[in-house]
Amino acid sequence: MLILAIAFIIIIVVLIIFSFPQFSPIPYFPSNNKDIKLIIKALSLKNDQVILDLGAGSGTVIFAASREALKKKLNTQFIAIEINPVLLLILFTRRLFKPNKKNVTIMYGDMFKMKLKLQKIKVKTVYLYISPWFVKKVVNNLKKSMEHFNLVSYMYELPNTKPKNIIKGKNKIFIYDF
Repeated sequence: MLILAIAFIIIIVVLIIFSFPQFSPIPYFPSNNKDIKLIIKALSLKNDQVILDLGAGSGTVIFAASREALKKKLNTQFIAIEINPVLLLILFTRRLFKPNKKNVTIMYGDMFKMKLKLQKIKVKTVYLYISPWFVKKVVNNLKKSMEHFNLVSYMYELPNTKPKNIIKGKNKIFIYDF
């Protein structure tokens, strides 16, 4: 009975954290596993590249991409940025068991307000899977922080901007060059 009560309390706490916009204005929906290989292809992994996963969630994409980079012997750096404390805990826990963990950095951050200092890095790729009404706001913030970057947007197209490429899987993956 005690175990049941503790489980119930944990479920309620998690639901509260996922329900309040103070913790994250964007609901958590993981990228579809059927599209992960296509997303990694869209990220176009290269040596000395930095991949930013804004709103990394549980790390589905970032950990799959880091595993692929390790397999290809690439020195690709991955930065997972998340605001939700439960998802951060999941990210840190998952990172402990990954073979390429030295190349994965996890940061607490608000993708709408953060200023990224990555000007000196030549190849920057940003992965986004966020609600369509937030994509433009995040991209405008990124443009203030970085001179040049590639954007991979899962499922949602950036309004009034023509993608460089579109990959069709279970869902569409839009690739932009800024």
